Amino acid sequence: MVRPNRRPLNRLEQELPEGVLVDAAWFKKRGYSRQLLSHYVRAGWLTQPTRGVYCRPRGSLSWQQVVISLQALLGYPLLVGGRTALELQGHAHYLPHEQTEVHLYGPKPPPTWLNKLRLKTRFVYHNDRKLFRSALPMKGLTQLEGGKKPDSDGGAGSWTIQSWRQWNWPLALSTPERAVLELLDELPTRESFHQAHVLMQSLFNLSPRRLQKLLADCRSVKVKRLFFFFADRHNHAWLKRLDTKTIDLGKGKRMLVKGGKLDKTYQITVPKDFDGVR
Repeated sequence: MVRPNRRPLNRLEQELPEGVLVDAAWFKKRGYSRQLLSHYVRAGWLTQPTRGVYCRPRGSLSWQQVVISLQALLGYPLLVGGRTALELQGHAHYLPHEQTEVHLYGPKPPPTWLNKLRLKTRFVYHNDRKLFRSALPMKGLTQLEGGKKPDSDGGAGSWTIQSWRQWNWPLALSTPERAVLELLDELPTRESFHQAHVLMQSLFNLSPRRLQKLLADCRSVKVKRLFFFFADRHNHAWLKRLDTKTIDLGKGKRMLVKGGKLDKTYQITVPKDFDGVR
């Protein structure tokens, strides 16, 4: 019978909380050999949710544990964004019983093993540099010890921290101001005009300061025109506090929907059956 070496095992218990995932490279940087990892797996101290990925077992695996692991331990600059971030912050017509799709935004794609995990949730990656000029920090967004980092406001209110479960693990997600722009970027292929209209109705308490910075930082003329197209229809108080003259809306018409009707104010085509009132 092989007796375990308690020194590295004690170190493992200190460095790797139960329920979070790390890869083989994480262990290699900390001096764990392949033989030792194999021994830990055989002994049941580690499990392998998929090839090359390890976890100290704690019940069934959730998508939140996976994302927190990427953000806090593996250093991936990825935000939970778009529709997912809006739903998690209470801006949804109805909250799904479980997330079947989680949208992740960042300059660096997640590891390929992400969608090989045995989860009911599918992860969808978006390169946020195509939408925003400012980059997220490349050293990760959160840490398990001490919660969020001092720079977690992102310089423009890009993201916020939501505590997860009784362990208060930090989950970094887009603020509603950023998430709505991410969602509008998905129109009209992955999101509908009706859904965007309903979501915008719930966004009555957005921060004009954050919006101003994010709209100025946004590269997409389509997204900015859509934002003001929907904002006009709900006329929330924050709209009057935006300096629209400083937001570049580009020139010329944008055909977003084939066979649609032209909105003369923002020069975009919208579905003919869209009945959102101005």
